[in-house]
Amino acid sequence: MSRRHVVVTGIGALTPIGNSLKEYWNGLTNGVSGAAPISLFDASLFKTQFACEVKNFDPSAYFDRKEVRKMDRFAQFAMVVSDEAINDSKLKDFEFNPDRIGVIFGSGIGGITTFQEEVRNYVNGNGVPRYNPFFIPKMIADIAAGNISIKHGFRGPNFCTVSACASATHAIIDSVNYIQLGKADVIITGGAEASVCESGLGGFNAMHALSTRNDEPETASRPFDSTRDGFVLGEGAGCLVLEDLEHALKRGATIYGEFAGGGLSADAHHLTAPHPEGLGAFNVMKNALEDGGLSAEDIDYVNVHGTSTPLGDIAESIAIKRVFGDHAYNLNISSTKSMTGHLLGAAGAIEAIASLMAVKEDIVPPTINHKNPDPEIDEKLNFTFNKAQKREVRAALSNTFGFGGHNASIIFKKYSA
Repeated sequence: MSRRHVVVTGIGALTPIGNSLKEYWNGLTNGVSGAAPISLFDASLFKTQFACEVKNFDPSAYFDRKEVRKMDRFAQFAMVVSDEAINDSKLKDFEFNPDRIGVIFGSGIGGITTFQEEVRNYVNGNGVPRYNPFFIPKMIADIAAGNISIKHGFRGPNFCTVSACASATHAIIDSVNYIQLGKADVIITGGAEASVCESGLGGFNAMHALSTRNDEPETASRPFDSTRDGFVLGEGAGCLVLEDLEHALKRGATIYGEFAGGGLSADAHHLTAPHPEGLGAFNVMKNALEDGGLSAEDIDYVNVHGTSTPLGDIAESIAIKRVFGDHAYNLNISSTKSMTGHLLGAAGAIEAIASLMAVKEDIVPPTINHKNPDPEIDEKLNFTFNKAQKREVRAALSNTFGFGGHNASIIFKKYSA
């Protein structure tokens, strides 16, 4: 049985380097860093005092006062990007069946700031149990998918994927599966995260996962550089409208590109560290290629997980060489986390967008902040250091790897009628 073709017909982005798809892509291609001292709270006592925050985000520009109070920041982000993507797709300009449109949206943590504030209020209130009636709906990770469906009346498959930093990529793969199985014609998918708060920053600091370059935050995220010392915490959201090709053609939709394959795997190794030989990364990329019936030579660009951690960057580069063989040296490789920081559960969404736009525009975004080669990383590989590169990008593969050993890879290719 042949599988239904799935295409992308709408995109929305809210990131540390741009508050719309246009701004985000402009930031990527120009090598803009989103890192700066934290403004959302006083971080002066923390080991890390900077992050990649979404800039100039005013929720009152999108929601009325009552709505703002009912949604955690991560859910606000999800609503903004889903509105942009749905409007971009022009989906609602045509007659549609709401029972055939779903929402599958990922988040690694959900409303961590809401949880933090409610517990703080309880403690500061001398243990008097006075909780906001919206505490639970604001906190739960699945509320973003619920809110999107409620606003737009979409009654198809609706749930949240939670797999740490692979959450949004898993959401995209699940969405494709449901469309290919005939369970839906359109699915709004992606991920949102807003973990730049005291508990988020403190928790990652306690794990020694974050960069502590407080004197030079803009260059702290430096994947594959020998002086890298951890990732930079980010926030934001990304959204894709995935659609059955026949459904998209029938309504004359604009098509950004086609989903070409998805892979899943587990490291089965460690809570937070990658397999030292990149076994899980190797398996997930191989699985994505096999799922799409593609050869290694069909891929021109790999958007790596590339978090700027000492172990992770090495393991991923080893896996790429093993998967692609000699063709690895023909690839462009880049880590857009060098610009956006690590958006955790939303990373897969904004990096899928970066990969898709690379395919559409034939431009590979750079890996910025690289100065010092790492002798443990083969720098004959083209990591697209410091400057975007124009080239034909027939297909791009995007990697996301989550704590717990959760791995997901997706491939987008050019659409040809």
